[in-house]
Amino acid sequence: MKKLCLVVAIAAISISFGAERASAQGPQGVGASVAAGSAPSESSHASRSMNPIKWVKKSPKTANSNLDAGSDRDKKLTAKFQAQGLLPANTDIKSACQNFKNLDACVTALHVSHNLGLDFNCLKSDVTGVQTSADMSGCKGTAGTKIMSLNSAIRAIKPEANAKAEAKNAEKQAREDLKEAGA
Repeated sequence: MKKLCLVVAIAAISISFGAERASAQGPQGVGASVAAGSAPSESSHASRSMNPIKWVKKSPKTANSNLDAGSDRDKKLTAKFQAQGLLPANTDIKSACQNFKNLDACVTALHVSHNLGLDFNCLKSDVTGVQTSADMSGCKGTAGTKIMSLNSAIRAIKPEANAKAEAKNAEKQAREDLKEAGA
């Protein structure tokens, strides 16, 4: 009798565990297309990806993907920034803005580095979280180990600066530059 109770108990637990695992996998069969938000037709099921990663919206394009080194706007920006001393003579805006989330953030960082006399590669590394191939030995702060806000990066590199005011001033300069260039 004890053996029979033990066998029944084990069977009940394994059935319940199996049902729990199956329900955790989500809806299946004809009801899956309804649960996923599409009509249960063969064509909509075939066109819908079963990979949930593809259901997530992509992040906005990076600054580098919005730039074309051959476009008039980017040539204007490169020439203007080189004349102002924001970019070295051998660097274009596209290569300078690589890894930034958007063009505004890149141009703002260019202005901050110029206004405060900071190494742009150190600031870029702190803001983007990506270490560049440039020499980073003179950089203070995290230097590409994690993404920092512009204010935090300014404080890490130059603690005596008023980070909030400098960032705000650089954002204003960047908006004006991009407006003039038609960006």
